[in-house]
Amino acid sequence: MPAAFSGKRQPRLLLLLCLGLSLSGGSPAEPMTTTQTVNWQTQGSTSHHLTLGHNVSTPGPDLPTPEFKQGTKWNVSNITFVEYEVLLPGVSGNAVEKNITLDRATGIELSCRLDNKYSHLKSLQVTWKKGNETIRHINKTENSWSIQLRIVDRNKLGSYSCTLKGEEEISAMFHLQVPKIEGREKPIVSYEGDAAVMICKSFGYTPIAWTWYKTNGSEQIAINDSLLADKYVINRISANVTHLKILKLTQEDDGVYWCEAAFELGKSKGKLKLKVLSLMVPLKPFLAIVAEVVILVTIVFLYEMYSKKKEKCAEDEKEFDQIEQLKSEESNGLENSSARHRKT
Repeated sequence: MPAAFSGKRQPRLLLLLCLGLSLSGGSPAEPMTTTQTVNWQTQGSTSHHLTLGHNVSTPGPDLPTPEFKQGTKWNVSNITFVEYEVLLPGVSGNAVEKNITLDRATGIELSCRLDNKYSHLKSLQVTWKKGNETIRHINKTENSWSIQLRIVDRNKLGSYSCTLKGEEEISAMFHLQVPKIEGREKPIVSYEGDAAVMICKSFGYTPIAWTWYKTNGSEQIAINDSLLADKYVINRISANVTHLKILKLTQEDDGVYWCEAAFELGKSKGKLKLKVLSLMVPLKPFLAIVAEVVILVTIVFLYEMYSKKKEKCAEDEKEFDQIEQLKSEESNGLENSSARHRKT
């Protein structure tokens, strides 16, 4: 009886197990992984810019998609690994330079690959460096050399280079950097008593925090709007945009300001300039015109006075000459009459 019972239950258990596997997808749950590779293909020294945002599975808006291909990416312990490959030209010249923007912990593989049409180049000496430090590399293929890095803090950022030496020297440079903050090149101009608003943006990346600074000599002093609420107002309009509003401007507010965005891998700053003008500044052109008019009118008036005085002097001289002439004529007449009397 026990044997018969166990024989009937075994098919049922197998059937239930099969149903369970079919409902669960037929395999145990596994962590989801996706793949992506970014390839640069260039025959010159023109520099291109690749950005890596929070959603690295899809290219961001700044990614020049015609020049990139999909490839491999993998996730391990919440760190995203991405491969970046550059195709080296087979002739010597300026180094190929590439910018890679990272805002969070990332594992990357940097690869330099020589075009297949230059595979005839033999006995190549390949060197990878960060600054003056040589880094051990791996040969992915006969014409491809890579290094693998775990970028977990700002110290791992910087410039990495691969150099191929043979009959000629070929090199490429990867620049790993935190996102750049857009400031403003031209100064913001406002007047005393008004308010000024300065804006900083981070395109494609969301900072953990924003901080505003004002340059005071050689120091940068953090602005605390909670302590100086009647002077400063700091607003985070969106996750990527921050505003600094300065109220009741004075000449002391004139100067250089910095907005600092904090990312997981480091901080980045944007520079802005504020020019505070006196209320007399708008009047200066008008006052200059008025002064010119006054000077011109004064000159004309003085010239008229001088001309009239000169004319009067000329008339007086003429009248004096006429009087003198009459006197001389009268004296001549008296002399003639006295001479006649003597003759008689």
